[in-house]
Amino acid sequence: MDLNEYQRETRVTDRVPGRDGNAILVPLLGLASETASLLSQHKKWLRDGPAHRLYAKQVAEELGDILWYTANVADKFELDLDSVARDNLAKTRDRFPATDGSSRLTAPYLFDAAYAESERFPSQFVAKVAPAVGSDGVERTSLMIDGESVGDPLRDNAYEDDGFRFHDVLHLAHLAMLGWSPAMRRLLRRKRKSDPAVDEVEDGARARVIDEGIVAFVFDYARRHDWLEGVNSIDYELLRSLRSVTAGLEVGVRSAAEWEIAILTGYAIWRPIRARGFGTIAVDIEARSMRLVTD
Repeated sequence: MDLNEYQRETRVTDRVPGRDGNAILVPLLGLASETASLLSQHKKWLRDGPAHRLYAKQVAEELGDILWYTANVADKFELDLDSVARDNLAKTRDRFPATDGSSRLTAPYLFDAAYAESERFPSQFVAKVAPAVGSDGVERTSLMIDGESVGDPLRDNAYEDDGFRFHDVLHLAHLAMLGWSPAMRRLLRRKRKSDPAVDEVEDGARARVIDEGIVAFVFDYARRHDWLEGVNSIDYELLRSLRSVTAGLEVGVRSAAEWEIAILTGYAIWRPIRARGFGTIAVDIEARSMRLVTD
């Protein structure tokens, strides 16, 4: 029996047909009560152990009731249960990495693989973050890639020292783990000017603003969560927001799970660099890796 057939069959035993307030409320309350019954069965198993001989049978019965109410709720909202299930699988596959050992890395692997070398990111490089003193005597942070200075030395641009001057590390994480960073592409002078449309849309000012905005947005989230120290999961709403704001760009193919890895990887390196004030990072875009090198 497929889900749509099951959904049609549930209509035969629907005691409150229709789509008014009560007709919708009854199956919603049914879902809540049957879920509570399932929890009650598990409580009995925890308490009684093997003595609760009908545990598996009771669980199956409660799950069946939950399935009936789920189908009924879908019916009341004129939803196709098969489509609901299919969309849910797509969502969970996007949100979580596979647990069966299979790879779910999205393609294309490298967005600039078809371009000339001068328009491609270097596949491997070493980035060095170091303190730098400006002409005004104020300490800043500089970034060097393979021994060459990249961009201007940065300050926090804030009333308190929060380490934002090291945020290029987070752009490097976007590059290493997602193969994408319009901000770094501009700094490295690797814009794809041979394709005017790509140069304007993917490598242009708007894409750079999105890249910078994501770093600032996630930075605030990280600040409120102890800079992600000991954190191994990012709130799905934040990940969904990142997927939404990048939907029209090439990086839009990257999954929520891949964004989560990029964020956690970036902050795992950002934290010790912030603590020390300097650090060296080895980046391998083809291997999707980024690691802190001992200085």
